[in-house]
Amino acid sequence: MNFVQARHRLHARSRAEMEEYVVACESIPLPDFYALPADGGLRDPIGDDYGAIISWDSPVRTAHPKNDKARVDLFPCTAGWERPTVVMLHALMSTGDDGYRRWAARFNEVGWNACFLHLPYHYSRVPTKYWNGELAITADLIRNAEGLRQGTMEVRQVLAALRKRGCREFGLLGTSYGGWIGALLATIEPDLRFVALMAPIVNVHHALWESPAAITMRRELKRAGIDPALVSRLFHLMSPLHMVPAVGADRVLLVAGDYDLVAPAGDIMALHEKWRGSDLLRVEQGHFGHRMMRETVARLKDRFL
Repeated sequence: MNFVQARHRLHARSRAEMEEYVVACESIPLPDFYALPADGGLRDPIGDDYGAIISWDSPVRTAHPKNDKARVDLFPCTAGWERPTVVMLHALMSTGDDGYRRWAARFNEVGWNACFLHLPYHYSRVPTKYWNGELAITADLIRNAEGLRQGTMEVRQVLAALRKRGCREFGLLGTSYGGWIGALLATIEPDLRFVALMAPIVNVHHALWESPAAITMRRELKRAGIDPALVSRLFHLMSPLHMVPAVGADRVLLVAGDYDLVAPAGDIMALHEKWRGSDLLRVEQGHFGHRMMRETVARLKDRFL
């Protein structure tokens, strides 16, 4: 992360632009900040073909047109879209989707449909000359915030399209960056059957100002004069630890790695305490890995599947 961040420098107006963005956004109510566009947004209807791809124009426009083309891969079970659907949200700089496709097949076996979204600046949305996910989290905090907003709104568009197709029950399975977006969705989507967040980023203050993965980013922010007090004015829109769930907390599963330095177990435990009634699973590992996925799905089978 620090190596990748080294080529993303801020400029002379970065502090002023951040101030303008904060002033423009801090008074927007949470439901409005992540509101769906009036037309729903998906260009094509959801069909029955396994592995079908739907691509559409994102409701949020960025400086990178390739990133502004949202995409979801669809994996319906044999019983069709009236069955419950799990939406899988991948990690930051995820190395491939093969594992997610295998887990989609596992969900299909127990009668669940599955969807895999390409989150902002990842996979099909990577601008030329950048690595997968490189632009999702940098010292450009405005781009970070708009990417989170973009991803959250796009998942809501997919849920709305699936509701039209006849699906009435949903689960979210989010990892790291995807877990961050999943946590944001849990604060605005009240009717989710479960929300499983594996090593999610829930404490934005730690992620920016304390995490070892943000040393280079932190240096750049300080050079530009962007301080914690300014950033904290958007925590009610961006930081799950400063928010409350719209979904019942008893439907939230929080998964923490005992040795995680990126999403520390202490932060996830703090969210568990705040979201009273949520379930907490501890896994003996660092940041997200295959063991965490296996144990998370096993817990979901016991409780929700």
